[in-house]
This record gives sequence, C-alpha cells and structure tokens, in this order.
Amino acid sequence: MIQAGETLDVEKGEPILVMKDLGKSYQLGSHELKVLRDINLTIHRGEYVAIMGPSGSGKSTLLNMIGCLDRPTYGDYLLGGQSVATLDDDELSMIRGARIGFVFQSFNLIAQLNVVENIEIPMYYQGTGEAESKTRAVELATMVGLDHRLDHRPYELSGGQQQRVAIARALSNDPLIILADEPTGNLDSSSGSDILDILDRLHGEGKTLIVVTHDEQIAANAGRVIRLFDGYIDKEEINKR
Repeated sequence: MIQAGETLDVEKGEPILVMKDLGKSYQLGSHELKVLRDINLTIHRGEYVAIMGPSGSGKSTLLNMIGCLDRPTYGDYLLGGQSVATLDDDELSMIRGARIGFVFQSFNLIAQLNVVENIEIPMYYQGTGEAESKTRAVELATMVGLDHRLDHRPYELSGGQQQRVAIARALSNDPLIILADEPTGNLDSSSGSDILDILDRLHGEGKTLIVVTHDEQIAANAGRVIRLFDGYIDKEEINKR
C-alpha cells in the first residue's frame, strides 16, 4: 500500500492505468441498472486522454472509477501497478490523496482560504511540513500565473483564475494522474482557452491528463479520444499532433 509522500517508479510510456473487463451496476429495488459494461482501457504515463459521450453514457461513473471515488461491480483496476478495485474507503482515500490530482468544473475552492492556502490543502493531508507546503504552493501559483494574487480569496478571483488555483492544487502532491471533469465548462471562451493552454503545457512537461468533457476543442488537443455510449467504449480516436 502506498504511503503519504511515497512515489512510484513508473517510467514514461509504461502503463499507469489498466482496467480489465470492468463494469459497474447499481441495484434499484429489483432492477439492476448497468452503467459501465466490460471496460478495457490502458493509459500510459504522459498521455493526454479525453473521455467523451452523451449524457447517460457512463462518463461520470468512469470518472468515479478512475478517481477511486467508487469501486467496480466486477473486473479489475490497476493504478500504478496496484490493484485498487477492492480497497476499503480508507485505502481509497490514501490512493486519491497520493496519486490523483482533481480539477472540477465548479472549482471546489474553500471560500475562507486564500490562493496559497487552497493550494496547500492536499499537502496538509499528506503530512507535508508547513514551510515546504507554502513554498511549493507559491511556486505552483506562480506557474499558473497567479503570483500577483497569492493573498486573494476565491470571491476576489475570476472563474478562470479560480480554475488556475484548482489546477495548481491538483499538482501539489505531484500525482500520477491529473483528472479533470469539464474543466472549461463554467468559463467563457477566453478563460477556457487559457485553461486549455495550461493543460497543453502540462502535457508537454510529461504529465498524464485524463479529461472528461463535452468540449470538442479539448478533444482536438488530446492525443486520444475515448467515446462512451450506453456504458461501453464505443470507439477510440488517435489525434496526430
């Protein structure tokens, strides 16, 4: 089991995420609702993958599986070489904190905290020292262009700036995967374009990005597009960039 602060030796190009015959269903009274069916998916370190599909196709459920927010009903899920399909809640929480950086459509920043403090939160839960976490938070805020907003709280920031904070926060523990859920969904076109530029830059630096989206511009920027339909992987597309 991975511990706080532990890093994994996963070389660039090696499988970082493997789903084998994975499915998810929910029991609604006497009816079984099948949401994901027989998912086989491999993502390698350094890939930029967009997951798309119509409402009800299973995108949110697949995001929950990838993010260790839920467990599959059947099949296996290997993250960084470790099977996480049957871990308990505490173990899944540790995995999320150490291996996955989340970026949400609604930003999910804490209103009472400033930019630096919001970025520090994941490091606090991983036991990083105060001085180290503050230094890293300032570096990350600067990287996303917010060095002049360090003491500002979310209500003092634009939507695009709040999403920059969310991206910096997602990077704070140097995760295996950055998992973004509709990262441009609440932004105007200009701010959305800025966020796409940041994601492109992170991909260029070797980060592994998985983005669940309806935005065809994100799909165009990604190296692979996985399209879901009725809980199945309907098709995959490879972008030549």
